[in-house]
Amino acid sequence: MPDGHLAAGDVASGHVAAYRRDGFAIVRGVFDRVEVAALAEAFDRQRAEGLRLGRSWRHGNRCYRVAEDPHAGRVVTMVQWGAYADAVLARFRNHPRLLPIVAPLIGRDLKQIINQCHWKPPGALEVDYNFHQDVRFRRPRAAFRNLARSYLQTGIAVDRHDASNGAMRVAPGSHRLGEIAALGDGVVLGRGRGDAALGAAGIDPRRLVALELEPGDVALWHPFTVHGSGPNGDVGGQGGERRFYLNSYVRAGDCDRGEWAYRDGAPAALAEPVLVHYEALYTRPEPHYLEGGSPPPD
Repeated sequence: MPDGHLAAGDVASGHVAAYRRDGFAIVRGVFDRVEVAALAEAFDRQRAEGLRLGRSWRHGNRCYRVAEDPHAGRVVTMVQWGAYADAVLARFRNHPRLLPIVAPLIGRDLKQIINQCHWKPPGALEVDYNFHQDVRFRRPRAAFRNLARSYLQTGIAVDRHDASNGAMRVAPGSHRLGEIAALGDGVVLGRGRGDAALGAAGIDPRRLVALELEPGDVALWHPFTVHGSGPNGDVGGQGGERRFYLNSYVRAGDCDRGEWAYRDGAPAALAEPVLVHYEALYTRPEPHYLEGGSPPPD
């Protein structure tokens, strides 16, 4: 069965073929232990800030998603655009070592649509991701052109990811199915449909592949690739930490939104926030709590 897994030495060629064939790939050992430790400390800072805030909160594009889990208590599940506030997250969002991974697929002039720190706290059984395609969140559609060839998602593993702590699972080849209407409804973040949704989409759950990652590995996947993941372990939290740093890129000429990531291959610094997904960026940019809990994931 194809699994898209690659060694670091194959970055120049192998991951491109795997991505196009399977709709995902893994490049091993992109970042070393010192770099991963710096990312882990940045994640810890962001989690501490989310817990200090106490509930979901937004300041411009930066957003903290805080939830109450009946098993694990108050947890931070996601921070969007933490790179505005943390120099380490800013450095790794468009690290020069990521460019050889993404440029052969979508080019060297790239904007960024997603910058997210993801946590799956051990024992938090309400924190899982129902099977979906990322294409459903690329809104408004008029702002994204040639999406299947111009956009991809990456994730840097901060911890080991495996079956014990809710590793992401993907359906190889599902990117060739186009947008699947059966996966376009319902919540993504939160306990829900699990594998049951796959049958309606015509996908055999037995064909799923788990993205087993070591710290410093980079995964990448297509906007039409079907993927999801279960919670981290059982009640009591035996799975260990599971942190994932997500950054997605889009060919600049095919997108009207997003922060610049690379201009002609050179990393671009963040300045004043620009329109990405938060439609009220220019009318309500000030810090505020989110009424009624967390909004749906981007």
